[in-house]
Amino acid sequence: MVSKIKSMGIFGMQSFMVDVEADVTGGKFRFDMVGLPDTAVSEARERVQAAIRNSGYSFSYGHITVNLAPADIRKEGSTYDLPIFIALLLSARQISFDHSGCAFIGELSLSGDVKRVNGVLPMVIEAKNAGIKRVFVPKENANEAAVVSDIDIYPVENVCQLLDFLLEKPNPEKPLTKIENFVFEKNKTENYLLDFADVKGQHNAKRALEIAAAGGHNFLMIGPPGSGKSMLAKRIPSILPDMTFEESLETTKIYSVAGALKDGGGLVSTRPFRSPHHTISAAGLSGGGAVPKPGELSLAHNGVLFLDEMPEFARSSMEVMRQPIEDGKITIARVAGTLTFPCSVMLVCAMNPCPCGFLGHPTKQCTCSPVMAQRYLSKVSGPLLDRIDIQVEVPPVEFADLAAREQKEETSAEIKLRVDKAREKQSRRFEGTSVTCNAKMPANMVREYCVMDEGATAILKKIFDKLGLSARAYDKILKVARTIADLEDSEIITAVHISEAIRYRNLDRKTYTNLG
Repeated sequence: MVSKIKSMGIFGMQSFMVDVEADVTGGKFRFDMVGLPDTAVSEARERVQAAIRNSGYSFSYGHITVNLAPADIRKEGSTYDLPIFIALLLSARQISFDHSGCAFIGELSLSGDVKRVNGVLPMVIEAKNAGIKRVFVPKENANEAAVVSDIDIYPVENVCQLLDFLLEKPNPEKPLTKIENFVFEKNKTENYLLDFADVKGQHNAKRALEIAAAGGHNFLMIGPPGSGKSMLAKRIPSILPDMTFEESLETTKIYSVAGALKDGGGLVSTRPFRSPHHTISAAGLSGGGAVPKPGELSLAHNGVLFLDEMPEFARSSMEVMRQPIEDGKITIARVAGTLTFPCSVMLVCAMNPCPCGFLGHPTKQCTCSPVMAQRYLSKVSGPLLDRIDIQVEVPPVEFADLAAREQKEETSAEIKLRVDKAREKQSRRFEGTSVTCNAKMPANMVREYCVMDEGATAILKKIFDKLGLSARAYDKILKVARTIADLEDSEIITAVHISEAIRYRNLDRKTYTNLG
C-alpha cells in the first residue's frame, strides 16, 4: 500500500513542499530511500525503525521504499524523520486517519521523542502558501512557527502523544493542543541593559553615532585602547528605531535557517548585534558550507555588524563585505546551487591609530615608526573605507569627565526620540519605494533629495578638489549631510550641515581643518 504525507524542505532561505511517499510490499526485508537524500536523511531509516518499535508498534515489513518528491531537489537534514514515521505506519495499515491538509516536520530520537530542526519558520510560511491547514512541529520550534497567522500549529513532544491525537485517543497526561499565534510587540528602549547614559564624555562620538543611527550610516571609530570604542558600539542598538513586523519576520527566518534561535525562541524583536572575532574566515562572514548557511553578515541583517580591531581581520574577510554592504544582499554560488541571503546591516568598525595604539595620545608615547603606522592603516583598503560614511576619532576620556558625578549624560531613550523623528521624516520621503533610510539612497534619489544652498555647494566643491574625493565619497558626504539636516528638521542642506558631514571623513588624505 502506498501512502503520502506532506512535509517541507529548505534550500537557503527558500522552502519547498515535499511529498513523503512510502510503499510497503512483501518479501525479504529491504529499506530503500530515494529522492536525492543526503546522509542525514538516509540515516532516518535507523531512527524511524527504532522509534516505531519503542513506541509500541511492530516493524517487520518486507520491501520498503520511501520516496521524497520532487526527486530532482536534494533533501538535507533530519526534518523528514517524523513524516517518514507516519507514512510507514499508514502504508503498513497500522494506523488510519484523515491527513489531508496536514504537514509534519521533525527529527526523531530512538525513543520516539520529537527534536527541533532548523528552518521551521520559512517552512511554515510555505505550508500556509500551499494551502496546508495544520502543521505538526517539534515543541522547541513551536514559538517560531506560531509567528505565522491563519494556520494551526501543533507542538509535538513525542510520537505517542501525536498518534493519540491523530487517532482521537484521549491522553490526559500530555494532550496535544494547538499553540496560540504569536502577538508581535515592539521592544522598548528601556529593555536594553546597555545605555548611553553609562558613557562618560565622548560627546563628539555620541553625536556622530546619533547621526549614523538616524540615517543608517556605516561608522568607523579610531582611537587608543580604553577610549570606549567597544562600549559605544555595544549601545548602538538601544538608539536604533524599533523593528517593524516585516523586519522581525525576515530576521527570524535567517536565524531559523541558521539554527541560531534561542531554545523555544519566537520572533526576533530586537535588532541583532553581531561582533565576530577578527580570526573569522571570509566564509564565516559571508556564509559557507556545501549548501551555504547564513554568515555573520546575514545574521546581522536589520541590525549592527561590529568589527573590533578592524585591521586585524584578514584582507580576504574584509574584502568580501564590499559589495554586500552596498547591495544589502550576498549571493553565494556552490555546486548545489546559487543562494542569496539578505544582509542590510549598519557596519560599525573600530581600530587603533597604529599597532601600539598610542599614536597621537596626549600622555603616552607611541613606539611605532611612521612606516609601521602607515602599514597598519593600509591593511584596510581604500574601497572599503570609501563605503564607510562616518569616520571619527575617539580620544582618551578626560579624568574630569570620568569623575564628574553631578553631570548626567543623555540616556539612550532621549537620543532615540531624535533618531525616531528623523527616521519618520525619511519614511515619508521614501514612501512607496524599497529605500528605508538616507544611507540606502541610490544616485538618482541623492540628486533629488540632497538639495544644497549656495554656501554648502561652494564648500563641498572646495573639499572635493582639495581632498581628491571619489564619486562614492561625494555621495556619502551628501547622504550624511541629508541626515544632519533631517535631525535639524531642515529641507535644504546648508553650509553648517555639509561642514559637519565633511568633518566625519577623518581618514581621507587631509583633514578639513587643515584646508585653511
